[in-house]
Amino acid sequence: MSSSIAYQKPRYFTPGTIAIAILAVIGLLSLLARFIFGIGAVTNLDDQYPWGIWIAIDVACGVALAAGGFMTAFIAHIVHGKGYKSVIRPAILTAMLGYSFVALGVFSDLGRYYNIWHVLVPTYWNPDSVLLEVGLCVLAYVTVLYIEFLPVITERVLGKVNLSGKLKVLNNFVEKLLGFLDRTLDKIMFIFIILGVVLSCMHQSSLGTLMAIATTKLHPLWHTPILPLLFLLSAFVVGFSMVIFESIIAARSFKLKPEMEVLSRLARFIPILLIVYLGAKIMDMVNRETYVYLFNGSVESIMFMIEVLLGIVFPFVLFMSEKYRKTPLTLFIGSALVVFGVALNRINVFLTGFHPLYVEKTYFPAWTEIAVTVGFISLIILLYRFFALNFSVIEEMEN
Repeated sequence: MSSSIAYQKPRYFTPGTIAIAILAVIGLLSLLARFIFGIGAVTNLDDQYPWGIWIAIDVACGVALAAGGFMTAFIAHIVHGKGYKSVIRPAILTAMLGYSFVALGVFSDLGRYYNIWHVLVPTYWNPDSVLLEVGLCVLAYVTVLYIEFLPVITERVLGKVNLSGKLKVLNNFVEKLLGFLDRTLDKIMFIFIILGVVLSCMHQSSLGTLMAIATTKLHPLWHTPILPLLFLLSAFVVGFSMVIFESIIAARSFKLKPEMEVLSRLARFIPILLIVYLGAKIMDMVNRETYVYLFNGSVESIMFMIEVLLGIVFPFVLFMSEKYRKTPLTLFIGSALVVFGVALNRINVFLTGFHPLYVEKTYFPAWTEIAVTVGFISLIILLYRFFALNFSVIEEMEN
């Protein structure tokens, strides 16, 4: 974009955002019905299917797709990669919003949601529970993400505090507090960056451990002792892909040019991560001889092949080409396919391949379940747009 032409930020409300806001309202109303009338009134869950799309999509997919936050923090701050500054804040914002709604998804899915505070009290803990580790790590990482995003808030508010009325006496105190935070966070942020990467790796893999113990209920194509490793590798794969996917969409939405130089460099790492992920899957399949299930024509075999071919093989071919890595359309298609593949993997593990013992019927989500999930995604989009338009998140919008 030419420096001689001042950038004009777009309006918040457009026909697209209004449509998304309507979906968000429908989702919130469905969520309200869940808390008023109970989880059974708005979902098709039962004792055989204790979880559905709220766990498979809102939580499992949400955690995976928010991996861009810790992946960009790792490459930019821990290994000191040069030239990635412009994608860090958008990635952290995406991760912060994603994990916030992961927590809300867990809260909504709990039958006795009012007991969620038990996870904070050691006397209620089961030290042998994988889910406890996941819950504590997610809670801690959400806190870390808010701390990592706090400098964006202080930059926007520092020097501009102007409370009125009876709150006017707090102006000086708030300014000093913001100044202290601004100076202090810059010195200690590396602690939270390292902590965020460690916590992310812990709970990304632990989600796989959660399903690894479902020996008799998960289809052999997905059940494996190395499921924690596969979940962690897939998070590595989708982290950079999600950053590219989100960045190109944001550029289109805000009428900016995609930052192709940065995104193309990120894309170089994706085929390496994809081949490691695919290699681990193939070696595990050969070792357990589960390849016999690949071509039996079942729904599971078809879904597995779609996951691997569209989510790993095809984007690997795209990202191996320097020409395609430098073309916005093919870069977007490749990253979108990786995002789709990892999301489908989580859905396959938690829904498609999950078969309760003595099952009497097949689970299919109620329309209100779908409305809540769509509402959550819509709210993430609306909040991202709000922060991008009002805070220093995307560098080009500040020029």
